[in-house]
Amino acid sequence: MQHRRARASSNRSRQPERRESARVAPVSPRDDEIAVPAASLVRSIERLFVSAGCSSREAGQIARGLVQANLYGHDSHGVQLVPAYLANLGHGLVRAGQSISVVADHGSIVGLDGGKGFGQSIGEAAMRVAIERASAHGCCVVGLSNTHHLGRIGQWAEQCADAGLVSVHFVNVLSTPLVAPWGGTDTRLGTNPFCVGVPREPDPLILDYATSKVALGKVKVARDRGERMASGALIGADGRPTDDPSVMFRDPPGALTPFGEHKGYALSVMCELLGGALSGGKVQHEHPRPNPMINNMLSLVFTPDKLVGREAFARQIEHLSAWLRASPPRQGGPGIRLPGEPERTTARERERNGIPLPRSTHEALKTCARDLGIAGEDFMSNPSELE
Repeated sequence: MQHRRARASSNRSRQPERRESARVAPVSPRDDEIAVPAASLVRSIERLFVSAGCSSREAGQIARGLVQANLYGHDSHGVQLVPAYLANLGHGLVRAGQSISVVADHGSIVGLDGGKGFGQSIGEAAMRVAIERASAHGCCVVGLSNTHHLGRIGQWAEQCADAGLVSVHFVNVLSTPLVAPWGGTDTRLGTNPFCVGVPREPDPLILDYATSKVALGKVKVARDRGERMASGALIGADGRPTDDPSVMFRDPPGALTPFGEHKGYALSVMCELLGGALSGGKVQHEHPRPNPMINNMLSLVFTPDKLVGREAFARQIEHLSAWLRASPPRQGGPGIRLPGEPERTTARERERNGIPLPRSTHEALKTCARDLGIAGEDFMSNPSELE
């Protein structure tokens, strides 16, 4: 089976999973939300970062990466981060126009430094190195350190999968700690994502989640929407469980909890050691001020046909898929879906109906535009592009 060649960017919207037959019902934005077409949102965010000093190419990479996260339903990693990115740029906590530098090179094992550059451009460049080396040697281990927020880590697994490669990614978050260790009550760890990508036609299988029960961005989304959090996701500053998202934004703040109790906590520790220490970066050991939003990532990238033939591997994927889908579905549930399929379902709906932005996010973006001298009357004003 011929696999797709690696693209310059893995952010373009993917074609729907042909095995899914369920139609996506239109979803109307809530009263406190504004539906914005994805293409319009990309142009608007790109315009902000160009005005802030980024090149057109880099601004486009940032914009596409953030908007793709919104399309996939991961609003916590979407355009709500733009004000923080711009603030960090102004404070020198992220640098525009950076390139990766090679700090260790042993053929199939490479150490890279991101120079505090934007993760959307640095991450893409690092994965190009990983893909090139894995294609030449069969596998590649890449340690990427000192990079501003890498965004949705699934983007990098998709980039590898587009080249026909399997990848595993351990990430630590070297910023203000947000997660309590299992058995503790205050913040000691980051949300530390873990990600696996498996190539498959027409779309890859992508596991991508934080090792906390929820990401901080999702807590912010809940706060902005006036919603409560699920039980067990948060601990207040008093050390007691709470469902109030505002505790994470008080002084002193509350804490997120690890998913799966001790299991998520143990995986987070491994993300610290592999993603943080082995990448050439650092592990959590203090409360940095101000919050730098630095990520370190260890990526294992390899070609599956060095272990088993591509066609045999593809058959096994389909055997497993058919076996899982044959299970009687739970009443009232969404049906049986494979990793990555819920995101593509959301993307189809949002491509058709627009990305629902909380009005607070919409206003924050317009404030950023005014601060950068962009005329407010035509910023993010293309509703006619919705079908």
